[in-house]
Order: sequence, then C-alpha cells, then structure tokens
Amino acid sequence: MLLYNIPAVAGVVDTQLIAHDKEVYDIAWGGVGVFASVSADGSVRIFDLRDKEHSTIMYESPQPDTPLLRLGWNKQDPRYMATLVMDSPRVVVLDIRFPTLPVAELSRHQACVNAVAWAPHSSCHICTAGDDRQALIWDLSAMGPSPAADAGSLDPILAYGAGAEVNQLQWSTAQPDWVAICFANNTQILRV
Repeated sequence: MLLYNIPAVAGVVDTQLIAHDKEVYDIAWGGVGVFASVSADGSVRIFDLRDKEHSTIMYESPQPDTPLLRLGWNKQDPRYMATLVMDSPRVVVLDIRFPTLPVAELSRHQACVNAVAWAPHSSCHICTAGDDRQALIWDLSAMGPSPAADAGSLDPILAYGAGAEVNQLQWSTAQPDWVAICFANNTQILRV
C-alpha cells in the first residue's frame, strides 16, 4: 500500500506501508488520519498516519485462507466497522475496543455478500447486499446487552429484492433516506 503526498505540482510517494501478507482488497477511513484495510490474508488492519511504522491487527479470520473482501467504517460511531468474508453470506461487525472478537455476525443472506454501507445519520443501522438479490437493512441496537450471543438470530428490519445479484450499494450522506444499489446493468435508488 502506498501513501502519496500530493502537492500542487506533482505527487510523490510519502510512505509505502507493508503490513498485509497478500493483496489488499479494500480501505476505509475511520477519522482524521486513521484508516483500515482488509486483505486476502484474512485480516483487518488499522493504520494511523501519525505512526506509519506500525499497524494494529483488528481482526483475523478464524478459518485459514479466508480473504476479507470489503470494509465499512461507521461514521457516526467510529468504534464500529463491518467486513465481508469473501464468497460468504456472513457480515462480521467489529468493535475496535475489543480486537479479534466480532461483536456480531449478520447471517441472513442466502448467498455471498458483496457490499456494505453504514447509515450516515445513525450509529446503529447498516445495509448489506449480495448475490441473493437482496439489500438488507439491519438495526444493531436490537442486539441487546450481549451482542455476540444473539447476533446470529438478528433479523433485518427492511429487505428489498432486486432483479439480479446486487454488486454494490451506497447510502447517501446528503439525503440519508436514499440508498443506491447496482445490479446487472441497473442502478436503483431506494427510499428507506
């Protein structure tokens, strides 16, 4: 991973971060100068631009050779992030205060999950979408005081069926009542 310092004239490599053992698939910003990445090595790593020599392993997939594909960081409550296990219907929700242990695993998709987005206006709502042609919205505040124990039984609060496998989604930051999903050769804008 390369960090560039881009002045007005030309960009130069500021730092090359070597932390993951395999390809990096996604990156998400968590706050000023803090970002995380997921990789084919099955780990989530957090970086702080104030200390470019080190990273923190936030999570490692318990199954060997299980890549993590996507990463979403909660903008309302930066203690939480979510990652997608490649070729899996599971979404792993993490709390950075408790590294290595998921606080929840969302498991109601019937096929691979391809996209994840946190609500820009709420700390407890997250949308996931996947090959099962569904976009699901979850309310994580419904997990109760012991989230890890009952997260597997958590049901989505809203579900939308698309015409094909959903490849990507975005939750509008300007108008948080709208979620956009992409499938086949379509983009649909959904009011939630």
